[in-house]
Amino acid sequence: MNFYITDDDVIVRSMLAQFIEDEDLGQIVGESDDGALLNGETLNLKKVDILLIDLLMPNRDGLETIQSIKPTFKGKIIMISQIESKELISKAYTLGIENYIIKPINRIEVLAVIRKVMEHSRLEKSIHDIQKSLNTVLQTDTMLQQKETSFKEYNIKNYGELLFTELGISGESGSKDLIEILAFLFKYEKKNTFEHGLPSLNDIYEYLANKKLGATADEGALRREAKASKQRVRRTIYQSLNHLASLGLTDFSNAKFEKYSSQFFDFTIVRKKMTELKNDTKPAFASTRINIKKFIHALYFEAKRMMLER
Repeated sequence: MNFYITDDDVIVRSMLAQFIEDEDLGQIVGESDDGALLNGETLNLKKVDILLIDLLMPNRDGLETIQSIKPTFKGKIIMISQIESKELISKAYTLGIENYIIKPINRIEVLAVIRKVMEHSRLEKSIHDIQKSLNTVLQTDTMLQQKETSFKEYNIKNYGELLFTELGISGESGSKDLIEILAFLFKYEKKNTFEHGLPSLNDIYEYLANKKLGATADEGALRREAKASKQRVRRTIYQSLNHLASLGLTDFSNAKFEKYSSQFFDFTIVRKKMTELKNDTKPAFASTRINIKKFIHALYFEAKRMMLER
C-alpha cells in the first residue's frame, strides 16, 4: 500500500511514517504540511492508497481539503485530530473519510485503524475485481450467444453434410431436405427445447414446404411439396440403409457399420437388408419399414455432438 501524510507537525508525520514502515504496511510516497498543497489528481498519479490528513492546519484544514480532493482522489482517507467534537467527526465521515485517529497519537491505535482501512480497501478491490470479471464474462457470453446462433446453424449443416458422406447419401436428392431439417430442429430446440420430444414428421414436412414455396403458395401446392419432401427423405434414408448393410456384409467389424447401423436404424431391419443383399433379392421399396423419426433424431444429435466437440 502507498501512504501520503499531511500534517503541519513534523514530529507527527515522522511518527506515522515510522509506524507504517516498522510494520511493513507499505511505503510513504509523499508528505506535506498543509492541505493547500494537496491535489486529487497528483495523489492518484502517486498511486496513493491511503491518505492520512490532519484536521487543523494553517492555510487549508482537513475538511476543506477533503471536499476539494474527494471528487477525484480514488484512495481512502484517515482523519487525524486532537479535537473530539462529535459534530466535526460526523462531518468528516459525511465527506467520505474511512476512519478517525485522535491525537496524541499512539502506536496501537494508529496501527489498528490503518490495518482496518487496509482490509476494507482490499475487500472492496476484491469485490470490484470479481464484478469486473463477471461483467467481462457476461459481455463475452452475450457476444458469443449472438454469434453462436447463426454460426451453429451454419455449422450443424456442415456436420450434417459430413455425416451424409459417412452414411453414403451425399448427393442424394433428399439430402437437401435433411439439411434443412437439421437447421429447423436447431432453431426449434433453442426456442422450445425437446422436453416433449421432436416435432412431428408432418410439422417438419410442412416447414420444408413453406420454406421452399414461400408464404404466398396455396394450400394445394404446399401439400404436394410436403408429400414430395416426405418421399425424397424416405428414399434417401433407404439408400443409407442399403449403404450400411453393404458395409456390414463385406466386413461385419467395419467401423462405420458398427457405429451407425444401430444408431440410425433398428438393427433387425439392417440384418434383414443384409440378408436380402446376400441372397440378391429385391423386395418392394414400400415393404421395408424404416423408422424415419429415429433416423432424423440420430442425425440431428450426432451432427450436434460433432459440432460441440470441435
